[in-house]
Amino acid sequence: MFEKKDLLDEIPRLRRYARALCGDHGRADDLVQDALERALIKAHLWHGGSLRAWLFTLMHHIFVNQWKQAQHMEYRADDDLPETPVRPEQQDGLDLRDLDRALAQLSAEHREVLLLVGLEELSYEQCAEVVGVPIGTVMSRLARARDRLRKLMSVSAPNGRLKRVK
Repeated sequence: MFEKKDLLDEIPRLRRYARALCGDHGRADDLVQDALERALIKAHLWHGGSLRAWLFTLMHHIFVNQWKQAQHMEYRADDDLPETPVRPEQQDGLDLRDLDRALAQLSAEHREVLLLVGLEELSYEQCAEVVGVPIGTVMSRLARARDRLRKLMSVSAPNGRLKRVK
């Protein structure tokens, strides 16, 4: 059994992943709340190991179930950054806007693997467990997602080169 403090420590990561997965603050918060509720109800099913991976697995299953029920869950990137030319100090915000829009163009399967490995720093094994696919499929989806993202970002970069975002 995990401590509630351990669960609370994972909320920022869950929110970040849910926000990136859904592209919308409201839906992301609802998804995290549903995942935390399910984690508390099913706490007896957790048998040690990585609590983060288990929570991401719960959240992934909820997301997939909601997507199936809605038949189509559209990724909506928040478009609150300007389109007009900006001063150099505003470039970071525009780079993030471009990355957000590029992520929106990835398929849900590619986006979730890319976010779990790249943003949440899960291992391929943990990612495979969360998504429920073999490790080879995770590696394949990740390679395709990175390639597609690289192409999308090179189009949006003013000098035609991909900028690294850490």
